[in-house]
Amino acid sequence: MKIANPFKALSKFELGLWTGSVITVAVSFLLLPDKDYLSLIASLIGVTALIFVSKGLVLGQVLTVVFAVFYGIISCFFQYYGEMITYLGMTSPIAVFSVISWFKHPYGGTKEVAVGKVSKKQALVLAVLTAAVTASFYFILRALGTANLAFSTLSVATSFAACSLSYLRSPLYAVAYAANDIVLIVLWVLAATEDISCLPMVACFAVFLVNDAYGFFNWQRMKKRQSD
Repeated sequence: MKIANPFKALSKFELGLWTGSVITVAVSFLLLPDKDYLSLIASLIGVTALIFVSKGLVLGQVLTVVFAVFYGIISCFFQYYGEMITYLGMTSPIAVFSVISWFKHPYGGTKEVAVGKVSKKQALVLAVLTAAVTASFYFILRALGTANLAFSTLSVATSFAACSLSYLRSPLYAVAYAANDIVLIVLWVLAATEDISCLPMVACFAVFLVNDAYGFFNWQRMKKRQSD
């Protein structure tokens, strides 16, 4: 059975964005004397996941599950327990549900997911759950002696909101993920001041920020096209 090449679904700009993201991550890795191959693998999976998520393709969510596992393991090594718990216990499971949700809601006969609309009730529930999860995690992370507690807690909030909005198939998922990217850039810059091997993770989330910005733009186009 012939396996279709998923990269054929990408436009020239998207292929360029993905290529540029991969090169940026690879260069940041090669410039370091000590190579952290786990971080490199996670970063490459992450940027690949984002370009397919920005296209509204289920493959993006599948790769997000894989990235979440790798990133959770890396976070454990640097005592970012909030990141570890968030990605292994929250991001990864929600991404699994998102795979199912996206698979069940294709747009027409295409592989593109149907853009969803968040109702006022869903928005209220999401706000309450985000506040509850964030407050709970603050005390858990403090008890675990999590490094950079304030930013780690903020990362939980933005990550939970982003995952939930992705599950709901809302273009706002990209806005929440962009906010999460900014928090994570700060977290890994702080870690890099003590261990330069963390630098590829800074480059990784800087690239993520660019990809999420494009994701929001493209999902707005998808929304307009699907509503016409």
